[in-house]
Amino acid sequence: MHQRLTVEKLGHRGEGIARGSAGVVYVPYALSGETIVAEVDGERGRLGEIVVPSPDRIAPFCPHYTVCGGCAVQALAPGPYAEWKRGIVVAALRGARLEAEVEPLQDAHGVGRRRATFHARNRGRGVAVGFMQARAHEIIDLDECPILAPEMGHALEVAHAIAHTLRGLEKPLDINITATLSGLDVDLRGAGKIEDGLKKKVVALAETHDLARIANHGDMIALRRLPVVKMGLATVAIPPGGFLQATLSAEECLAAPVLAATKGVARVADLFSGVGTFALRLAAQCEVHAVEFDAAALNALSAAHRATVGLRGITTERRNLFERPLLADELKPYGAVVFDPPRAGAEAQAKALAAGLVPLVLAVSCNPVTFARDAKILVDGGYKLERVVPVDQFKYSPHVEIVATFRRPAVKKKKARLLG
Repeated sequence: MHQRLTVEKLGHRGEGIARGSAGVVYVPYALSGETIVAEVDGERGRLGEIVVPSPDRIAPFCPHYTVCGGCAVQALAPGPYAEWKRGIVVAALRGARLEAEVEPLQDAHGVGRRRATFHARNRGRGVAVGFMQARAHEIIDLDECPILAPEMGHALEVAHAIAHTLRGLEKPLDINITATLSGLDVDLRGAGKIEDGLKKKVVALAETHDLARIANHGDMIALRRLPVVKMGLATVAIPPGGFLQATLSAEECLAAPVLAATKGVARVADLFSGVGTFALRLAAQCEVHAVEFDAAALNALSAAHRATVGLRGITTERRNLFERPLLADELKPYGAVVFDPPRAGAEAQAKALAAGLVPLVLAVSCNPVTFARDAKILVDGGYKLERVVPVDQFKYSPHVEIVATFRRPAVKKKKARLLG
């Protein structure tokens, strides 16, 4: 059913929110203040006509916008866009009943994304390779993507070549491609076992496209050069499928407040350390204890540390912090703790920190909702939330990163009275 709607605001998923004849309607690609005609089905709306456009509407730069699901908001002018994305963090904190000043949004798109996961599905006699269609399971077949970094320029060409080579497997593939200083690093997911004859074709493909490495769910197929990236003074050889921040600019934007806040601290615990995004930078100014469950990531961190001149000591510990967080007694040696968990957040670790006396905590998050939950735990445990920095790594999407500073007020010791 088509309805004429007035969009009241832009929601946290980048959808216009309006009130239809039967209640709230969410309309992707509509902007706040617009009068639109939408095809409404329950609470979902499909944008048809923009009757009165928002004064903040601009022309999107990608021809696939509104079809490809990779970007939710490209038609909003930069100023209102930054306020909308900052507002996602503000709303999450308000929902947790926390009062904190949220700084202006930092643009961390830089030159573009250095990693992406392309989906490949057989389609008739061909193969579709690209990103998922917005709110559907169809693949939008792409040959280019303007939000990728220049060094990812031929990544889609590589993804197409791999998908066609493995088409006979008749399996849905996820092709994770990361740009490194050594070239493109590829890790396949969903292929299952690849027989030797087909592996030879994949090896030949790596030669043809000058790839650094191709792995199948972490298992090596072709290694021509170790894929490496810089992290501070160190050069890290990342494991197959290893996690990196999507843009180099975001990695630097997230690290800068952490380094500034911990300057002068002797020992720092880096929890959920990964391959060393923070630990390897922190080691230029202090001793670091890095804790991570992924053994390959820890091995990469340790190898980079050993090979780098000018860093202080880094110790490592393999540990599942969701099940076994560092407890108050274990946290005593540290002047500061940095934690950067997955989207699920670090509820158990936040509770352990709240029960301890670490003077300074730096929380890094990719999920405002779980960040706000963990922040509430710390604040209720006596910490003061001093600084909240929103970082826009996944530009044009609803995702936003956060770096926050928590400080435990010093306890003043009462002078003992002398009894006369």
